[in-house]
Amino acid sequence: MIENIAAIDIGTNSFHLVIAKIDSKNRFKILTKSKEVVRLGDSSNDMKYISAESVERGVDVLKRFKLICESYHAEIIAVATSATREALNQNEFKSRVFEETGIEINVVSGYEEARLIYLGILQSLEIFDRKILLIDIGGGSTEFLVGHSGEVKYANSVKIGAVRLTKKFSLDKRSEKNKIKDSRIFTRNIINQVVRALENEDYEMVIGSSGTILSIAGIIKSENLNEDEAEANLNGFIIKKKPLLNAMEKIYDAETVSDRSRISGLDPKRYDIITAGSIILEQIFSELKIEKMTVSSYALREGIIMNYIQQNRSGDDFMNFKNVRFNSIIHLCELTNFEREHSYKVMENAKVIFDSVSKATALDSDDREFLEAACLMHDIGYHISPASHHKHSYYLIRNADLMGFNDKEIEIIANTARYHRKSFPKIKHDAFAKLDPESQIKVKKLSGILRIADALDRSHKGVIENFSVLLENKTVNINITSCTSDPSLELWGAEQRKQLFEESFGLKVNFNLKRNS
Repeated sequence: MIENIAAIDIGTNSFHLVIAKIDSKNRFKILTKSKEVVRLGDSSNDMKYISAESVERGVDVLKRFKLICESYHAEIIAVATSATREALNQNEFKSRVFEETGIEINVVSGYEEARLIYLGILQSLEIFDRKILLIDIGGGSTEFLVGHSGEVKYANSVKIGAVRLTKKFSLDKRSEKNKIKDSRIFTRNIINQVVRALENEDYEMVIGSSGTILSIAGIIKSENLNEDEAEANLNGFIIKKKPLLNAMEKIYDAETVSDRSRISGLDPKRYDIITAGSIILEQIFSELKIEKMTVSSYALREGIIMNYIQQNRSGDDFMNFKNVRFNSIIHLCELTNFEREHSYKVMENAKVIFDSVSKATALDSDDREFLEAACLMHDIGYHISPASHHKHSYYLIRNADLMGFNDKEIEIIANTARYHRKSFPKIKHDAFAKLDPESQIKVKKLSGILRIADALDRSHKGVIENFSVLLENKTVNINITSCTSDPSLELWGAEQRKQLFEESFGLKVNFNLKRNS
């Protein structure tokens, strides 16, 4: 089986498109690429809003990308990063894009962005068996990740990037010495948390990816080659400290855009933001005591493609996609001291119910996975307080940067967990109201299942060992066949909790107890 996949990286500075052909052995070959500078995050240095002008530029570019994708008959996966995830008006931007292009934007956390970039660089460099530090300087954020054998050991995303720093210190028109000095201090302060976290990490090599690092590598390489050769062969190029400092000196001496235009090897579209990007890279080298960095020409968009393969294809992939998700969930559960046996029991109960009704109710395997995640994490809010723990569970899930999930998926899981008790989902609840109509229906159905599954272990003692579910004539018969003791408390709780299920599925629920012989 061969299919074409289009990965769109909706970044703070640029939008990137990569279309790849995936073959029957789960390998991919790049068919075409496109890149356009949009400057989605140029409205202000805090990037709280995407300006109307930026929205227009973004929509126009995505219309062009859509035409390219259609010519290749490619399925589109669009991922948005810093500028979109931080914008208070991100929903308006996403809605406008969907209305005019049909492209659904998936917003990812900084941690998930770092993981996707790691997937990308693993396809460009022979580093799978090596413990590496990945650094990716974007327009709005910089991602750091320590990985080994496809597993993420550490990941962090800090709010500093080439566009953001340029805006904050007005480095685009004239980069005066005092501005550079202040920018260095500011950058050191921002990356300090990462420097401290990496003090005891014994990584073998440092990998750099994306625009700023590629641009600086191009400047260094162009000293010995012509510009075309320098740009075409950057994958695997090694940036050493001394040549880096020489390149920095050229950039800092070029105070104006006109001056920077004379720097050999520098992309004209980066004349205004290269100073800020250089300051970030310089301080990372200095604070982390890096002597050399290997450049990867692959990054987020190639990671999106690999992520798609892992999520949708079977085979001996180097890292199972669902294990990434599951391990991330379990890590959060363990951090919050969850009640393991009860959570797993609720998940098993929920899967029995889901599998019995899903075929007749337009729920799919992704929804099953969302339900499993919500079951495991439904009670983690107890870590904050027993009172309103369902609301605390929502908060913890929503803000935990679960790896392998995009923003929309995390919102569905968090809402499902939030409604495992107390009130039903309501439009007056802000988090639920922000979901699109289809996701609201999913949450109602999934939380309806979760409420019954949780009630069937109300005593947290695994009293109900086995039950079966039979759907017939608009009635769901839950037949309890094996118990370790009197299940009266569980049956009473399930009767109290079944209403949301009945309303959201349009089915009646009966509980039937078959006594042990």
